Amino acid sequence: MNPRPRTWRIDAAGQTLVLASEGDTPAAVYWGPSLPECDLAAVAAQAQTDVTGGMMDRLPPISLCPVEGDSLHAQPALVAYRAGQMLRPQFELITGDGLSFAMRDEALGLSLSVNFEVIGGVIQAQSTLQADEPIVVHHFAAPVLPGPQSGEIQHFSGRWIGEFQMQSNPWRPGVFQRESRSGRSGHEHPPLAFFCEEGCTNTQGTAFGMHYGWPGGHVMLAEELPDGRRQIQWGHATGTQVQGTRFETAPLLLSVSVGGLNGCGVSFQRHIRDHTVTWPKPDAPRPVHYNCWEAIYFDHDLETLKDIADRAADLGAERFVLDDGWFGTRDDDTSSLGDWEIDPRKWPDGLAPIIEHLASLGMVFGLWFEPEMVNVNSNLARAHPEWILGRVDQIEGRQQRVLDMARAEVRDYLFDKISAVLSTHDIDYIKWDHNRLLPVPDAAQANGTLELMHRLRKAHPQVEIESCASGGGRIDSGIMTHTQRVWLSDSNDALERLRIQHEAALLLPLAVTGSHVGPRRCHTSGRVMDIRFRAWVAAQRHMGFEMDPRELTQDEAQVLRDVTTWWKDNRSWMCRADILRLDSHDPSVLAEQQLAEDGSRFVVFSGKATSGTQILPRPLRLTGLTPDATYRITLKNRGDAPGLSRATPALKEGPVELNGEFLMRHGLTLPWSFPEAMWVLEGELL
Repeated sequence: MNPRPRTWRIDAAGQTLVLASEGDTPAAVYWGPSLPECDLAAVAAQAQTDVTGGMMDRLPPISLCPVEGDSLHAQPALVAYRAGQMLRPQFELITGDGLSFAMRDEALGLSLSVNFEVIGGVIQAQSTLQADEPIVVHHFAAPVLPGPQSGEIQHFSGRWIGEFQMQSNPWRPGVFQRESRSGRSGHEHPPLAFFCEEGCTNTQGTAFGMHYGWPGGHVMLAEELPDGRRQIQWGHATGTQVQGTRFETAPLLLSVSVGGLNGCGVSFQRHIRDHTVTWPKPDAPRPVHYNCWEAIYFDHDLETLKDIADRAADLGAERFVLDDGWFGTRDDDTSSLGDWEIDPRKWPDGLAPIIEHLASLGMVFGLWFEPEMVNVNSNLARAHPEWILGRVDQIEGRQQRVLDMARAEVRDYLFDKISAVLSTHDIDYIKWDHNRLLPVPDAAQANGTLELMHRLRKAHPQVEIESCASGGGRIDSGIMTHTQRVWLSDSNDALERLRIQHEAALLLPLAVTGSHVGPRRCHTSGRVMDIRFRAWVAAQRHMGFEMDPRELTQDEAQVLRDVTTWWKDNRSWMCRADILRLDSHDPSVLAEQQLAEDGSRFVVFSGKATSGTQILPRPLRLTGLTPDATYRITLKNRGDAPGLSRATPALKEGPVELNGEFLMRHGLTLPWSFPEAMWVLEGELL
């Protein structure tokens, strides 16, 4: 007879987690949509399964930390060694109050703690292992949870200028493993996945969301056991926690939705915006950016930059970011990384002249750094070759190598150099780049970077930091504990951005997601796109420009001024709006609805990526509205309708008034448009 288990429940908005223990490490016996008050012992009893031939006499539970030796015959959440021998701990529950649990194996001198925190609609889970004597850890997972019994695994792949490509994999017997071993969150496999029951879409059905908040590479295991049970593990990339006496996973964010993927996405958006990011100026509006990279690259000339700044300010820019090329003898990407001193050839009077000019235009100044990297052709590398991470004969990336951020002397050097520039100039923004993969994945590298960021933020609390890693190579809630913006992609191709932004909305709120109007001919794709499409795609997120404004015609400049003015007029509520992905029945359309925090207004962006398969657009259903309320809908840019849009559907004539039920059940009939075009609809609750 098994003893009656102890049980606990954890509730967050929209989800319940039920844990049970018979004196050992607790197991999650239920994770799903919110449960009413109920008999938790009865819930736990449902975790006890039958036994038949060819099985163990009793199936052990899949605990929050399954280990070797417990007869589970599944992937363990802890793989550790001491003196070359694998450790097979038998943890005993010492204390547990429902949110914090402490376990101990006295014979092996190991302590395991598992902690949960409820933050709005998100449950944050984290595990810590401590050893009395040093051990080597090969794999250590955050709290392990069960997977749903139906549906698919929705996850992401990607590449440079092609981030956040959604993939679907069915559950199958065995292990589905996805690992990022590049030393950062990764273009290839950002640490985000959704486990969707059958029939789940953006707006309906049950979805389970998981995000591992770690910028140093991760592994996810989704395993279906022969008995049919499923477990999901997340941890640091395999083998990166190496030797020591204390090991900690990153926080694992959990969300459950019965309203489709949007429910999970909104929980993550709100969590990052309201609980992860620390805003230096929380009441200040998000400024419109101008970044000079695709205008001048390494060719820095003060008078040219003043002219560009004048034009950018006239278009509505409020922050000017000076990108790569201002330091050392940096004329291309082959030298000077690590030599963070202003280049006297390009800037004989320092950066003060450009900063003073920007101030006269009402603009603030931001500056590019790539602190974790070094060129072999640099004063730093010549003075300290021992500071370079990896083998001497390693393959370089972008002509550069990586500094060993685990070394305190490296962090001290970087802090002194960067802090000196920040202390002697009026700088309110750093674009922090990371342009190559690590030669070896190492948790100490990420920890060192986070420590340096924390130290700089403490010394310069008014300075914002953007996380850029060749675009979207390091996007996660771990890096965003020290940053206020992410550069979603190095691609300023509006068509590619439309898709990337759509997928990334399942994690990222508008306020942190940088999006820029690129050149007429995109530098990464070669495509030529209309200024209207480019401007409205950028206006979907934290808006900016990154092109040479001298190329603009008068008409293009006026379009950009108008869209920027619209964005400024709406940014205060949009930065706190929920981004809801719409289910479009037209595969050529990617659409979203940004719904104000109080539900009083919304804006719909309906982007047509390609030619439709049918002649006319299908009705576009909205979401999240009050069914019996009436909304006034205005097609903001109806003047953009092309000549081939020859009739007069209601929205082309002026505002329409419709109830929420109709808008969600039938939807809006939009005018015809060419591909690579955006319709913008404003909604107001009457």
